[in-house]
Amino acid sequence: QVQLVESGGGLVQAGGSLRLSCAASGRTFSTHVMAWFRQAPGKEREFVATITGSGRTTYYADSVKDRFTISRDNAKNTVYLQVNSLKPEDTAVYYCAARVGSAYYTTTDKYDYWGQGTQVTVSS
Repeated sequence: QVQLVESGGGLVQAGGSLRLSCAASGRTFSTHVMAWFRQAPGKEREFVATITGSGRTTYYADSVKDRFTISRDNAKNTVYLQVNSLKPEDTAVYYCAARVGSAYYTTTDKYDYWGQGTQVTVSS
């Protein structure tokens, strides 16, 4: 069982930056693919970024590519999402997710564990 706790969200002006963190419990963090998803009001949860257990491979949604960076520190059991050049359309609850294995996916049904989410609000 893996427990995930996100932090780092907040209110920021357009063009600003935030660093989201997701702390994971357990001793097998490095064996999990990690991902960030987000959900805006009235919309479905959507994929943002993912990173493999070693951290060597990352993949991003087109809408955030070149603005967001996912990384992980396996010694700290933590995955990060650096979000830059924020736009009002980035406003959403951001969720951390984990799955056991080496393959990464962009759909919610492939992930086994979820955090409670952290709110990111971007004002124009």
